[in-house]
Amino acid sequence: MSITARDERYMREAIELSLAHVGQTGPNPSVGCVIVKDGEVVGRGVTALGGRPHAEPQAIAEAGEKARGATAYVTLEPCSHHGKTPPCANAIVASGIARVVVAVADPDPRVSGRGLKILADADIEVTIGILQKEARRAMSGYLTRQTKGRPQVTLKLAVSADGMLGRVGAGQVAITGPAARETVHRLRAESDAILVGIGTALADDPELTVRLPGLESASPVRIVLDRKAELPVTSKLVKTAASVPVLVAVSPGASGNRAALGDKGVDVVEVGGIEELLALLAQRGISSLMVEGGARVAADLLARGLVDRIHLYDSSVIVGEGGIASPITAGRLPAGFVKVDERQVGADRLQIFERLPASAWV
Repeated sequence: MSITARDERYMREAIELSLAHVGQTGPNPSVGCVIVKDGEVVGRGVTALGGRPHAEPQAIAEAGEKARGATAYVTLEPCSHHGKTPPCANAIVASGIARVVVAVADPDPRVSGRGLKILADADIEVTIGILQKEARRAMSGYLTRQTKGRPQVTLKLAVSADGMLGRVGAGQVAITGPAARETVHRLRAESDAILVGIGTALADDPELTVRLPGLESASPVRIVLDRKAELPVTSKLVKTAASVPVLVAVSPGASGNRAALGDKGVDVVEVGGIEELLALLAQRGISSLMVEGGARVAADLLARGLVDRIHLYDSSVIVGEGGIASPITAGRLPAGFVKVDERQVGADRLQIFERLPASAWV
């Protein structure tokens, strides 16, 4: 096996490790690390739930003395700054690891090449860029937050056969089947936060938690765009705010239910618009934002170019008269999106689209 093929094999394993904790390590990215010596994996690590400890010290601890002279495969450049834990780059140097293979350089200005320099200055051989595309996809939320100053935004839409998201005045309308709803809950578990508009919150009274066995603790921060602070204190969101955080974004000077929401443990913040809200979320360490509704919020985000990914579920259900039209369908997408995946989920079809860099638009 060539050196490149071997490097790709173990980096692929490190990326798979990192995916296990996506959405559950904020504000840190979920990083994977695999330590290999003489063709044997002697240590594995993934960023722990909550963000600490990091992947590298866990893998080094598992490898023990076998780390000396070994090769470490890490999906992101080892950190170089002193935070709540010592720098991972220094831990690698102390372990005696001889070579480090890194998929992606860290754009965090506290690191940004400094981790690689610490390794190189210690005469550790460094290779960078192995499976970079795959690793960037695995850490896309974190990289978006670091480079754009906002979370990665994923828009989820379930569209009926006649192009509708629901029916006016009908509350929640079952458009997709149970298999699709399960995948939606898994996407929630992989997201740092989930957002709906006040129209959806009032019409559907959603809970927006993860309700899959074993993943209940992975429920994201729940956010409501509520310009006038109209969210009722009797809503499911407010009633569960003590166990799963709720943030309500209101316009400056809004009154409404603001005081009562605060009394119930809801985090009420004033923002001048959606861009300001996204910047605030990034400052709070939120890297990935899932948007579930409604049509107006989806259309606004798309019009402002703030959507990075679209998860579009197509259903055979007919909504009919009084339907709420979807701002997009599979055949009517905004410019700049490309399909990256398509699969059948139970009776429904899921298509995933990603925004291309502006330079790639035709």
